[in-house]
Amino acid sequence: MEALIELACLAPSVGLSQPWRFVIVDDEAARAAIRRNFATCNAAALDAQSRERAQRYARLKLAGLEDAPCQFAVFADRGTSQGHGLGRHTMPEMIEYSAVTAVHTIWLAARAQGIGMGWVSILDPKAVAALLDVPAEWKFIGYFCLGYPQLDDTVPELEQMGWEERRLPSSVIIKR
Repeated sequence: MEALIELACLAPSVGLSQPWRFVIVDDEAARAAIRRNFATCNAAALDAQSRERAQRYARLKLAGLEDAPCQFAVFADRGTSQGHGLGRHTMPEMIEYSAVTAVHTIWLAARAQGIGMGWVSILDPKAVAALLDVPAEWKFIGYFCLGYPQLDDTVPELEQMGWEERRLPSSVIIKR
């Protein structure tokens, strides 16, 4: 994990602010609380689906919270003075975007080493921040699970299960 974080710290960030903060969650009580939070939020998400979609949704494996040997949360430190505010006066959200580049870097580096990574987004951000006891100016970006996948496949599980299909690149390009 530390080697992946070292690589993540090479990611681009606005003004070289490096606002990413990694909270490695090893404590079993904290992991259990995250699982409970996920279960609550997931039940609400299931209720929000149409009947047909709910059946498909219920079959999806949406989190590796039981199985992943490594779990961590990523936050963006909105209060960082590093970077001296460069690029944030007109677009303050660049702090969060910069933290996402670090996540992306970890994801690519992990996959290059045969490690799988999942982004658990079905969580209450305020509850996770409180549970992990982070400073108030840190914005929750996501909770992640790392481990060796049972199957090595290039097609995402959500696509395999028929939840959604990947778009063709040509469908997202607009020329002016």
